[in-house]
Amino acid sequence: MNHQPHHDTPADRFGRRLVAQLEHSNQQLPYNITERLRASRIRAVASRRVPQTQWQTAEELQAQNGTLNLKFPSKIQAAFSSLFSLVPLICLAAGLVLLYDFHNDQSALELAEVDSALLVDDLPPLAYADPGFANFMKNNANTKD
Repeated sequence: MNHQPHHDTPADRFGRRLVAQLEHSNQQLPYNITERLRASRIRAVASRRVPQTQWQTAEELQAQNGTLNLKFPSKIQAAFSSLFSLVPLICLAAGLVLLYDFHNDQSALELAEVDSALLVDDLPPLAYADPGFANFMKNNANTKD
């Protein structure tokens, strides 16, 4: 064992003496007992349950007397936190829907204005489709200025 403890307590000394005694006794055991011990050790290690780590984020970090304490939320607070994290997404979706609706209303108003101007005007609608009429309008606009 390469790790040396910082504090040499009586429990540490007792543990080192016990390990040394077991190691010495293990070398004096017959082969069949050593193999049974090895097989039992392998089964014990294989059947050992590995604890599942559950990650959780700290809700708050508190400093007291030079140490940091993490305050973790309860399950109810975590549920509300995840629910409130959806609020910006819902607001974004609602904003996009309203923007789309407003844009469609504006387009409809502009088209209605053009249609009403065409219907009220003295010229027939086919005159606006004639390329010569566009040139005529440009020339008239230049002469008025």
